[in-house]
Amino acid sequence: MTILKFGGSNFLDPEGYHRVARHIAQRLATGENKIVVVVSAMKGETDRLKAQMLDLNKQASPSNLDAALAIGEMISACLLEAAVSRLGIPVTSLDGYGLGIVTNSDFGRATVESVDPGPIRSALQEHDVVIAAGAQAINQSGRLTFLGRNASDLTAVVIASMLEEHACEIYSDVPGVYTGDPNLIPEAQLIPEIAYEAIAAMSRYGAKVLHHGAVEYAERHGVTIFCKSLTSDGVVTGTTVTGHGNARSVTVARDAVVISFAGVAERDNLCALLDQHDITTIDVEQNDRFGLCIMSDTDFAMRLVKGTGIPRVSIGSTMVVTVLDASVRRLHLIGDYERAVSLARQLHETMYPRADRRGTRR
Repeated sequence: MTILKFGGSNFLDPEGYHRVARHIAQRLATGENKIVVVVSAMKGETDRLKAQMLDLNKQASPSNLDAALAIGEMISACLLEAAVSRLGIPVTSLDGYGLGIVTNSDFGRATVESVDPGPIRSALQEHDVVIAAGAQAINQSGRLTFLGRNASDLTAVVIASMLEEHACEIYSDVPGVYTGDPNLIPEAQLIPEIAYEAIAAMSRYGAKVLHHGAVEYAERHGVTIFCKSLTSDGVVTGTTVTGHGNARSVTVARDAVVISFAGVAERDNLCALLDQHDITTIDVEQNDRFGLCIMSDTDFAMRLVKGTGIPRVSIGSTMVVTVLDASVRRLHLIGDYERAVSLARQLHETMYPRADRRGTRR
């Protein structure tokens, strides 16, 4: 059995669905038996749905928002099912209600609590391909829950584990993990193999290739992740995420949030709460005030912040450039995009001088 996941960058237009469908057909034609395909929403669709909801009601309930945001992945699943069916392949699609994944009720970024492979196995008995809407499940009450932004990776890893498969392939607009964002740092180098812990840290500090929750779940359940890219020339295999391998890297978090407080006690109380929910934060000081910079899961974190009642002085967005070198982490908070990119390039050049560069280029 094969587990594939396609990110939203693969679905920029209808041709994207046809391209993925052709790839699936090719895999079946070369002897692969059953295929489960996890899909993300079309690029930008989740943001559009969120904005539309908040335009109607800025105080929309978390469960209402989860149900709305999951629609993006459901549409992608339906469209890809149509494209695959057009090729004469027996195919069906499942959304969060039918995947057999049960979570807690932390709407916005729910945590997987139990899995039942039965529904997917039953679907595979009647179809060669099952398409799964990513980033969604249900809670114990049967309500739809959202696993978080960019969490379709997590769905793919969970499905691989529950079906007792030890690998899954994740396709995005870049073929793998780089020493820096190749869209910002043209000189960034492809990392052929990287350890779970290393890529999870990169993800928590801004790298967008893989969702940190997916990587951490893969490590706990022994699932190897193969990062790939589907191009007009075929498949490009870039990085294998497994138990070993490391590389120095520079990450740029473009959507970090900084909250300032009048006193250190308020900051520490919020930090403790966010830590309980496994949200990455760093302590900062700005203008003689105590601050907390939220690095991961910012949408879910801000929902928690609003419910605390902890007094705060200000909330603002920033960018954080981070150097990850084994256990050493150096962080730079930069408010200006151009300055942040410039600093990231300089730091990368320091780590990887031109004369010393090795490995595959993008």
